[in-house]
Amino acid sequence: MTLRTKTIRAVRAMLGLFPDHVLGRILPGSLGWDGALPVATAPDSEIRLFVEPVNSAGQGYLWARAAERVSGVRAVNLTTSNAATARFGFPSDVSVPEGAYLFAAGWQRRQRRAVESGFSHVLLESGRFLFGTDPANSPLEVARRTAESGVDIALVWHGSDIRLPSAHAQWERDSPFGARGSYPPESTQRLEENARATRRMVEESQFPVFVSTPGLLDVPRSRWLPVVVEPAKWHSARVPLAAGVPVVAYVPSSTPLKGDAQIDTQLTGLEAEGLIVYRRLEGIPAHRMPAVYGEADIVLDQFRLGDYGVAACEAMAAGRLVLGHVHDDVRAAVQRETGAELPIVETRFNEVGVRIRQIIDNPHEWVSKAHAGVAFVDLVHDGKYSAHVLADFLLSGQDRSSGTR
Repeated sequence: MTLRTKTIRAVRAMLGLFPDHVLGRILPGSLGWDGALPVATAPDSEIRLFVEPVNSAGQGYLWARAAERVSGVRAVNLTTSNAATARFGFPSDVSVPEGAYLFAAGWQRRQRRAVESGFSHVLLESGRFLFGTDPANSPLEVARRTAESGVDIALVWHGSDIRLPSAHAQWERDSPFGARGSYPPESTQRLEENARATRRMVEESQFPVFVSTPGLLDVPRSRWLPVVVEPAKWHSARVPLAAGVPVVAYVPSSTPLKGDAQIDTQLTGLEAEGLIVYRRLEGIPAHRMPAVYGEADIVLDQFRLGDYGVAACEAMAAGRLVLGHVHDDVRAAVQRETGAELPIVETRFNEVGVRIRQIIDNPHEWVSKAHAGVAFVDLVHDGKYSAHVLADFLLSGQDRSSGTR
């Protein structure tokens, strides 16, 4: 054990001596909190699923709702919150301040008892600690101890928490980590080290493994657990490309990771010619996004990772024409798993301007692709398919004939 690790463990052990309400007042800045800390408790059901603690893009909450489509299942999700995550406003059943998750030993003990005595299954996100940081154990050791108490554990990964930059650079020619990318080398190295550590967690355990996108299926023994959106929330009566100058929305969550400065240049040029209205949007609260997409005709997704995720599904659910680069392997995986073709218009980052000109020249030829996106989300990403995937984990050893709702 390194001196740094020993020091961190000593500090956390010392902080654990303070009662939660005292610790919340003395921790500096955003690490502190006021009031009582909520504990996620098991619902009254035959199968009781706990999903935690990341809730990336609200997926922990939505996977919990998807799991409840399985007969006999109730679910609760918990997320840790801080100023950066709270501004997006993603829903969660239980939210705990990040400082409490890191340091509040009293809350950690209460949450551990609630899980070990109440829940039957846990879906653990991103290889994090189940009950907050434990100075004496690794996340895997905590998960194993919880499994020994009789709780079934599965691991689920969202993206950068498990994606190996070195492998990705070999797989995808436009990878942000390769020669054509611009992701900072020091950040790439941190991602590499973290992904190697989380993959060791997979390799050293026998827990079932889920990944949120098909581009992560290189993770050992992984199964695709599709992200979930609520189609009714995103539905728009506005037909795309029907009249007037098309509105193009670009909502990159991480430009060096998923986009490129060339995209801005191309879109700005098209707008200068009067061909499009360009709306580049970042930091938009979750509750405003349906209106943002509803006002657009074309939505640009990601261009570097060769994959697709929540943002593309939300745009497709809204009936927008979605452009992005998706690797052939990912498209093949989607076809193989679902029997459906992914209706994202294949476009590399340096082709965005050309592709939009093609769409403007013949808009009616592209509307059917937008309509196909709505149908695709209804088939794959409204929660039914994810419930089917989760059922194999939740109903292991039980009669599955009752199916999902």
